[in-house]
Amino acid sequence: MRIHREGIPSLLFALGLWLALAGLSYYLLPDWFGLVWIVALVPLVFFLQFFRNPVRKVPALDNRIVYAPADGKVVVIEEAEETEYLQEKRIQVSIFMSPLNVHVNRNPVSGRVVYSKYDPGKYLVAWHPKSSTENERTTLVYDTGQTKLLMRQIAGAVARRIVNYLKEGQEVKQGEDMGFIKLGSRVDLFLPLDAEILVGIDQVVKGNLTQIAWLPQ
Repeated sequence: MRIHREGIPSLLFALGLWLALAGLSYYLLPDWFGLVWIVALVPLVFFLQFFRNPVRKVPALDNRIVYAPADGKVVVIEEAEETEYLQEKRIQVSIFMSPLNVHVNRNPVSGRVVYSKYDPGKYLVAWHPKSSTENERTTLVYDTGQTKLLMRQIAGAVARRIVNYLKEGQEVKQGEDMGFIKLGSRVDLFLPLDAEILVGIDQVVKGNLTQIAWLPQ
């Protein structure tokens, strides 16, 4: 299993805690050693599954296709006014990530990053309608050469750390890791109105594998 770099400190802490509790119980509570050993293992197993980073190659590099930038469930598909950068109506597709999902975020398209901004904010539940504009978030805009696509990482009620590796002016490749959000969270995509949406509400999607939309030529 491949572990994301963001999880190394948490995993080291959980491993140290597990070894410390197991060692103390062995000397101080030998009759309870087996139970303590198993209970202390729970945080380590949780962090291992939470920070897993499965190797996923996009089936084909193609900027006509918008691949899912995250694992999770589609909770919003609607027309919305994007007022931060694009200043126009777009189709918003939102993916909610539960604590059990892979939390790596990936580039949905290839292109140049023309906008990257972090905004501290509230911690409304990730499916709240206002979370896209009021929660802690990072907003990115990709220029594919044919169109612009806006992607927003949004913190939820529990998630309190958004990681974004991309800078303005950077050239990026479809499918590569671009960030990480710890615990429950959400990713919004703002697509052109004439994009062909290929997913439905409540559909479970997988980053780099599920096609979210076809972009116009």
